Amino acid sequence: MSLEISLAQPRGFCAGVDRAIEIVERALQQFGAPIYVKHEIVHNKTVVDDLRNKGAIFVDELEDVPVGSTVVFSAHGVSQDVRTQADGLGLKVFDATCPLVTKVHVEVSKMRAQGCEIIMIGHEGHPEVEGTMGQVKDGIYLVETEDDVARLQVQSNELAYVTQTTLSVDDASKVIAALKAKYPHIREPKKADICYATQNRQDAVKFMARQVDIVLVVGSPSSSNSNRLREVAEKLGVPAKLIENADSLDKSWFDGAKQVGLTAGASAPEHLVQAVIKRLKEWGATSVRNLDGVQENISFPLPKGLSGQPSGIKH
Repeated sequence: MSLEISLAQPRGFCAGVDRAIEIVERALQQFGAPIYVKHEIVHNKTVVDDLRNKGAIFVDELEDVPVGSTVVFSAHGVSQDVRTQADGLGLKVFDATCPLVTKVHVEVSKMRAQGCEIIMIGHEGHPEVEGTMGQVKDGIYLVETEDDVARLQVQSNELAYVTQTTLSVDDASKVIAALKAKYPHIREPKKADICYATQNRQDAVKFMARQVDIVLVVGSPSSSNSNRLREVAEKLGVPAKLIENADSLDKSWFDGAKQVGLTAGASAPEHLVQAVIKRLKEWGATSVRNLDGVQENISFPLPKGLSGQPSGIKH
């Protein structure tokens, strides 16, 4: 097998994911194990298993957290009911919600307070969607497709929309267009809700896909942004595989291929990408090239009350 590997730029961890993992690691340093985490901190099995081994306990319900314990809310965010429940249980909370998700939460609360009903574009059952819709008691609707928009019935003429931050930019634009066609006066966010990292990684795959025979996306099946990267490549007519790690590779995928493109979702650590490169080299890949792309230099501050030194771990 004679393959050239092209690496997408940017790929892998974004600032929100870096921050979320750092919050759990510093909480473990400062307060000791166990530290409870509401939902998976990010959608990546390797990251979750690593933190579990260090003393993090992941729970779906706050009832499973002992009274007075320390709990971290995941990067996907939580509803207002969960925050109220945490207060009632006397839990010490560190909020690892991505600041770009928090921006959408604030938008929803403000627009609802102004009397708007809100339409959220997102995937049903995703924790970010549940958290965002849970910012208000009522007057919020979920749509995922143009067909959902066609079926939608609202109660108010005052409407606004928001989106899940990890959607496909192209797919979301179609649903937004359908909303605007049906509700010409619908209000939109002051700034697009799909986050910079999602946009940049999708753009990088579009640039890469045209140069390769197959695209590999390192990420977990539960990761929305990783699934979108695979879909972006497929819509350009390029075969694409979502893989958790090097052990997920199948040698037969590369029969007849000369160029393989490699990227990673925003919750996938770089060491998994390097392990995939190593496996492909063992199978005969001859070279690796870094493609041009956006250089990300964004970071978000940690919550107050967390001290200690940065972990120094290359996520």
